[in-house]
Amino acid sequence: MEGMLARKAQSLEAYLLEEEQSPVKREFYRGFAYAMAGASALHNRVALNIAARFLEAARAKGCRVYMSDMKLRIGNEAVYYPDVMVVCREGPPNPYYEEAPCALVEVLSPATEALDRREKRAMYQRLESLGVYLLVDPEKGLFLAYRRTPEGFVEEEGKEVYIPCLDLTLTAEEAFRL
Repeated sequence: MEGMLARKAQSLEAYLLEEEQSPVKREFYRGFAYAMAGASALHNRVALNIAARFLEAARAKGCRVYMSDMKLRIGNEAVYYPDVMVVCREGPPNPYYEEAPCALVEVLSPATEALDRREKRAMYQRLESLGVYLLVDPEKGLFLAYRRTPEGFVEEEGKEVYIPCLDLTLTAEEAFRL
């Protein structure tokens, strides 16, 4: 078809090299890079509230908290920029990404909700280090947490969520304070 552009898959290594120089933030999934949309003011305020709440507890435990500019590498298949990421293992293997988070947070928006609920959830739950994956719905003022148990991940919905690696309970009031 005339006017159609064919894209060729690239290796993770090629993506990582390009991403260091790219003026546009892109996530990577199974050979293809995808540009990310900007976030709303509400999205940013909620993510910042959560990161700020996590930060003091993380420092006390020797953990690191990142916001949406730090990459998370999942094997050779995917690289994402979670809205908030907590890592409690020793230093990163690479200054540009982490690989072993204990908690991940995605703030839902109409443009990313389906991706966060399906693709990212499936990929994140492959991480042995992950204790909780938290979806935050600023429109409803609710949390949807996927918590690791010995039997696998269980789904919990509510107005507060426990983050095991930080020994911290996050409330909706703290997250959605404007």
